[in-house]
Amino acid sequence: MATISRLPTPSPAASASSTLRPRSSQPKILIGFYSGSTFNAKVSSSKLAVRSNPAIRGPLVVRCSQVESGSPAKRTVLHDLYEKEGQSPWYDNLCRPVTDLLPLIASGVRGVTSNPAIFQKAISSSNAYNDQFRELVRSGKDIESAYWELVVKDIQDACKLFEPIYDQTDGGDGYVSVEVSPRLADDTKGTVEAAKWLHKVVDRSNVYIKIPATAACVPSIKEVISLGISVNVTLIFSLSRYEAVIDAYLDGLESSGLSDLSRVTSVASFFVSRVDTLIDKKLDKIGTPEALDLLGKAAVAQAALAYKLYQKKFSGPRWEALVKKGAKKQRLLWASTSVKNPAYPDTLYVAPLIGPDTVSTMPDQALQAFIDHGLVSRTIDSNVSEAEGVYSALEKLGIDWSNVGSQLELEGVDSFKKSFDSLLDTLQEKANSLKLVSL
Repeated sequence: MATISRLPTPSPAASASSTLRPRSSQPKILIGFYSGSTFNAKVSSSKLAVRSNPAIRGPLVVRCSQVESGSPAKRTVLHDLYEKEGQSPWYDNLCRPVTDLLPLIASGVRGVTSNPAIFQKAISSSNAYNDQFRELVRSGKDIESAYWELVVKDIQDACKLFEPIYDQTDGGDGYVSVEVSPRLADDTKGTVEAAKWLHKVVDRSNVYIKIPATAACVPSIKEVISLGISVNVTLIFSLSRYEAVIDAYLDGLESSGLSDLSRVTSVASFFVSRVDTLIDKKLDKIGTPEALDLLGKAAVAQAALAYKLYQKKFSGPRWEALVKKGAKKQRLLWASTSVKNPAYPDTLYVAPLIGPDTVSTMPDQALQAFIDHGLVSRTIDSNVSEAEGVYSALEKLGIDWSNVGSQLELEGVDSFKKSFDSLLDTLQEKANSLKLVSL
């Protein structure tokens, strides 16, 4: 199997795939600590309140925007999210044909994220990749080399679609993210080499190379940034690791030697829903009224404190010195925004996390729900004291935030590795079925 450092330049191919499908509406229960008319229920940090979400009213705009050529695109809440509150809505999915993204862009989507699990689903469940894959194997490419060519083709095509946004914002938005091999999560040097290779082979100014925020890869982030490569740091689950990621970005900018830092940008992908999934299990096990009262509140609380940390770190003399060289803030990106617990409202990990200089990347479920009944208002720092109270209350119950972060990181890396390996197995089977190569 080829190593990533010597994979060939991808070749063109044809493509075709599926569009978003609106899911049926069902009542959800809100459990959170944010209050105010901007959220879809009022909940204090000490009492739970229940309110059903509004029913979805007809087809979503992601479907309606697929209008005839020349027809005006419908304005959606996503436009307001960016224009009024400074948050960029991105789409957490990618498959062929990438032109399926066009109605989403018209609806206000400003970027795309991908990961090994997304590509595993896209490639294994679609015939859209068959023609390119067949040609790659016939030309002698091994399975992993073929995989990367399929991926890079999609990323390049998506970058082209978002290029106008990138240009209009002077490199502030319009990015498409692609992740290095998850097998490199504990390999500092290997991650650097993979990031350099991906950046070179994709060869698009608006590509983000995704690097996991593992202990081994934090130094990789610094080095890759210092080389002038823009990075999406992924799999961040704790405040301590997030601070290390910010420092790696700042260190990388300072050591780059570049006189103009304006084209080196980054986002820090802070994962949300998985935090509640794990901590809710711990709270259920504790079982006291105090514990049960905190169900569904941990993730948003920690995210609010992450934003507070972001504001602190990107201010002061050190940051101002970098700004003079054109440096841009490493924006916080809210990832894992789909709701895992059906008892919670479908916008739980979007609505309370709205704030300037942030990104919210949403898969189908969260995106469609927010377009349908999301409200736009700055919420991320509307009640930081309550967020601090929830965070501390969880600690008092014995919840170790550091251990939570470590466990979720291990689970996240393992999940991506399994998706990556599964996809390579699927491609091998596909190659065998096409009778192009043998085991």
